Amino acid sequence: MAEEEQGITLTDEQKKKRRSRSIAIAVALGALVALFYVVTIVKLGPSVMDRAL
Repeated sequence: MAEEEQGITLTDEQKKKRRSRSIAIAVALGALVALFYVVTIVKLGPSVMDRAL
């Protein structure tokens, strides 16, 4: 049971590229969420704040 774990070992350069790619995906996803939020608010219009609860 003391076997050494087998798998792919990444170099420091590959780890850095993977991290930067993950950050880029996170930023793109955040921008998409923000865009959907803004479009929803624009489509609802300003009168959405004046409605009766």
